Formats: sequence, structure tokens, C-alpha cells
Amino acid sequence: MPSFDIVSEVNKVEVKNAVEQCNKEVTNRFDFKGSDSRVEIQEQGDDTILMVFADDNFKLGQVKDVLTGKLTKRAVDVRSLDPGTVEKAAGDTVKQALKLRNGIEQELAKKIVKMIKDSKLKATGSIQGDTVRVSGAKKDNLQEVITLMKRQVTEVPLQFKNFRD
Repeated sequence: MPSFDIVSEVNKVEVKNAVEQCNKEVTNRFDFKGSDSRVEIQEQGDDTILMVFADDNFKLGQVKDVLTGKLTKRAVDVRSLDPGTVEKAAGDTVKQALKLRNGIEQELAKKIVKMIKDSKLKATGSIQGDTVRVSGAKKDNLQEVITLMKRQVTEVPLQFKNFRD
């Protein structure tokens, strides 16, 4: 029986390279001279958090713009970033945590399975951890499910892997 997996993954090597390029550009830019603006990668268990530090909210926005530009150039979807609140850091500086979404959250997985069921396509979806496995009788049905997911789910980037015939 043909099947495939719906996943939401981020290439951490590309994220690391984008953060290094962002930090390099921020240190070389004239408008950031003398400022303590940077991006740090923090691993907390399975979670990866990008901490953005800046002198004020305006510079924080500029650093985030540089970061998103570098991530986009390295084919990392910026929808995988989950921004936290802006907090005060040491002195007059501010910081913001950008959590990398990795895997499909339980609520979204249930929504995807329900969408497959409601579409009346001859395919079934089952939740397996942070992935959704879709199986069907024909390959064409699975391709219709892929196009449905690309149209309907826009809040997180989805990838379709392990297509088996």
C-alpha cells in the first residue's frame, strides 16, 4: 500500500550558517558600530532557540530582518520561527527568543488527519509522534492529498518524505 510521511523539519546546519552570516554582517555594518547586537543559538533539550540581542527595539527589528534574509537565502522557511516576547536584558539592552519549530504539533496533526478524512479522498492519515503518515490505495490519491496540504496548511512549512509505492 503506497504511503508517505508529512513532516515539518528544519535543516540545523543551514540555520547555524545563517546565524554566523547574520552575526558577521551585523558586526561589519556601520549602523551597528559600538552596539552589542548579535544572535546566539541555544540548545534546550530537543528545542533549538535563536536568541536575538540588541540595544533597543529598533535595532532588534533590524537584526531580525538580517537574520530572516540570511535564513531565506539558505532555503530555511521563516514560518518555522516561533517568536517569543521582547524582554529586557542586562542594562538597557533587549532580547527576544525565536524558537525553531521542529515536528508537527499535536493540534495541527489532528487538523491534518481531519482534513484528509473530510476531503473524501481514498486515503487515511495516522499520527505517529511528530509526523503524520498518509496511506492510500493508489499513488494518485496520495498526490491529491499532497496538493490539498500545500493549499490548506499555511501556518507551518510542511515536507513530504518517505514516499513508498
